[in-house]
Amino acid sequence: MSIIIAIDGHSSCGKSTLAKGLAKALHYAYLDTGAMYRAVTLYFIDHHIDYNDPLAVEEALKQIAIHFERIDGKNHTFLNGQDVEHEIREMRVSEHVSPVSTISAVRRAMVAQQKAMGRRRGIVADGRDIGTVVFPDAELKIFLTADVDVRTSRRHLELAAKGIDAEWDDIRRNLIERDHIDSSRADSPLRRSDDAIVIDNTLLSEEQQLEQALKLATERMELQVSRQ
Repeated sequence: MSIIIAIDGHSSCGKSTLAKGLAKALHYAYLDTGAMYRAVTLYFIDHHIDYNDPLAVEEALKQIAIHFERIDGKNHTFLNGQDVEHEIREMRVSEHVSPVSTISAVRRAMVAQQKAMGRRRGIVADGRDIGTVVFPDAELKIFLTADVDVRTSRRHLELAAKGIDAEWDDIRRNLIERDHIDSSRADSPLRRSDDAIVIDNTLLSEEQQLEQALKLATERMELQVSRQ
C-alpha cells in the first residue's frame, strides 16, 4: 500500500538526499519542497520584488508556476517552464530563502501546490513543515538532525561539486541564521512533530541513513496493509 513519507529537519541535514534515495528505492514520486521556496526566492530576486511589500508578493505569486522533471535520473526544478536547478542552489538565493519562506502568503501558495501533488499518495516530501503542516497525516514522519559543522562541510562540498565558490565560514553563518529563522518564524515554524522519528546522521553514511529509513518505511507499509 502506498503511503506518504514526510522528512523534516534543519538546513543541509541531507533531507533531499534521503528523500531522493527513498523515492528511488520505493518507486515513489519525490516532492522537493525546499526547491519550491528557492524557486520563489529566485523569481523575487530576478524580478526585483520587494518581499517586504505584501501587495507586490501577492501579485508576484500569481505569476509563479513550479513543477519537477527527472532529467538523466535527477530531479530538476522548473520555474515557469525554465530549468532553474542550478540557479536556485546559488548563495544569492540561500541568503534570502529563509526570510522569503517565512512570508505567510508564500507558504500558503506553496502548501496548496504541495497538497495537490500529494493527493495521489506514494510520495516522499522533504522540507521544514511537511509533517506538521503540509502532510500532518503522513504515515511516516522523519526528523533529521546533524552537527552544524558536519552540515557546513557537507554543504561546502555540495556547492564545490556544482562549481559554486563559497567560503566555509559564510556557509556556517548562513546555516545558523537559517536555523534560527526557520525555528522562530510565526507561520509554521520548523519543529519536530510528536510522532516523528528522529535520525541523527552526524556519524551516519548516506547508505546507513537510507537503510534505517527504508526499514521504517517497510514497517509502516506493512502496518497499513494489516489494517485493511
